[in-house]
Amino acid sequence: MRSARLAILVLLGAAGPAAAAYDANGVALGGSEQEILKKFPSAHCQPLEWKSKAADRRCDDGRIAFAGNVEARITFYLRKGTIEAFDLRFRPGDLDKVIAYLKGRYGPPLAETRDKVERKDKKALEIYRVRWESGRERAVLVSQGEKGRPSLLASRGDFDQEIYRVR
Repeated sequence: MRSARLAILVLLGAAGPAAAAYDANGVALGGSEQEILKKFPSAHCQPLEWKSKAADRRCDDGRIAFAGNVEARITFYLRKGTIEAFDLRFRPGDLDKVIAYLKGRYGPPLAETRDKVERKDKKALEIYRVRWESGRERAVLVSQGEKGRPSLLASRGDFDQEIYRVR
């Protein structure tokens, strides 16, 4: 009986870091606005500018340190006082450092792809995607090479389909 319990505990623990809530500097999905302001005191929180079933408030901080010393911008989205998602953006030159940090923090990704998009009369665009999932939570990092800032969107439920849906 004791070995059966131990085996179950080992299997449950095998999920590793990916089973934990996705977070940014310790502020996790499911957290509160107070947690955001405690960790990011310069964040500016306000009602969302549009109607959405996904969120009713947002908190923005334009200058944070992430993954050690990576300079980034972050927006948290809240619904009824609970963090439903966060969007983190950083410089393309910090991509490798952020990916290494996230793999250590969130565990091995569920998927990791590099796709080349051919464009007429232009250099091919390389799109790099990394995705983690745990239950109804997910974190997706997308980078378009040196074009634009890479983005990490961590969210719960159907946030990514609902946030910009016109109501």
